[in-house]
Amino acid sequence: MGLSVENSVTESHSRTHKIFLISNYLLLGSASSCIFLTLSLRLFPSLFGFFFILLHVIAIGGAVSGCSVAISGSNKWYLSHMVTMVLTSIFEGSVSVLIWTRTPDFLGYLKSYVREEDGVLILRLAGGLCVVVFCLEWLVLGLAFVLRYYAFVEGHGVGNGGSLKQRDGRVGDEDLKNWPWPFQV
Repeated sequence: MGLSVENSVTESHSRTHKIFLISNYLLLGSASSCIFLTLSLRLFPSLFGFFFILLHVIAIGGAVSGCSVAISGSNKWYLSHMVTMVLTSIFEGSVSVLIWTRTPDFLGYLKSYVREEDGVLILRLAGGLCVVVFCLEWLVLGLAFVLRYYAFVEGHGVGNGGSLKQRDGRVGDEDLKNWPWPFQV
């Protein structure tokens, strides 16, 4: 007649998956925008500039791979994705704090050829985007965990273990043989 529990759960999973995809797309867009802002500082000869761009490239790679790994990837890929995203988000947060607290010093390390006033403005914009990337990465990490948990509970065979119960809910005879003797009936 009305709503069933299964429909509301499936609808909730679908909504969570849509939010996960949208946040990954936003992460992809903000990290690539940060790369373009960084490139506008003209800092190719700088080692710090190279690592700053590499940090955003890794964030983009994590956002792209996260769309498939969180739902149907193996445990190894899921673990590597989570570790990469956590480390990237920590570095994004540190870089954003460094940009906002010590902008002229950070601009000096980047060895930019742009005027200092313009460089400070561009770098602060990039720092704001780093804050956005930091927040979006933690949102993506949380949603990836929730989606992986949903897949594990529903028994879609995520990882090596799959579901804990059989399809019909009964415990098989082979499971009873491993129980201690008082529980074997």
